[in-house]
Amino acid sequence: MSDDDDLLILSQGQIRDLRDPAEVTSSERVFEGRAWDIRRDEFAFAAHTITREYMDHPGAVAVLAIDDQDRVLLINQYRHPIGLRDWELPAGLLDVDGEPPLDTARRELAEEADLMAEHWSELITFHTSPGGSNETLHVFEARGLLPTQAFARTEEEAEIVTRWVPLDEAVDAVLEGRLSNSILIIAVLAAHARRD
Repeated sequence: MSDDDDLLILSQGQIRDLRDPAEVTSSERVFEGRAWDIRRDEFAFAAHTITREYMDHPGAVAVLAIDDQDRVLLINQYRHPIGLRDWELPAGLLDVDGEPPLDTARRELAEEADLMAEHWSELITFHTSPGGSNETLHVFEARGLLPTQAFARTEEEAEIVTRWVPLDEAVDAVLEGRLSNSILIIAVLAAHARRD
């Protein structure tokens, strides 16, 4: 945006993100990974040509499953990049061509927690790390939980531990810095804010 009138619009009224993609002058995949790639783009911005590398991500979903006692389902899973077994939500990549995010969320809840839900709603959608990744994360709230068939789990999922935690206790753990998973933090705080 270079016009002063456009910048003025950004500073007035209800605050929101503005879709304003820069002109990409070249783009190449510099690394092809198993789950996501690294891309290098050159783009025109503010009378300059800028080069940026970023994770080209298919997107993902997460599920905040809440039972009739206002408890949320957390899973504990090993995450190699941070060297932690962190508490998080059932989640997964949008890696099935054409599968809507809600269908992916249903699949992930079944695969990681052996649960299905009767009631689904969108909780929040956000970009996980907009300076270095194009990943969009869709969080769904699931209620009316029922058991489903048990799934065999492999790799990091082989040692998943599940725990039901009262939503208020999860909020306290987030605010006290005892939980560090960004998706879990955002989902728990969003659910808490909407409840109140």
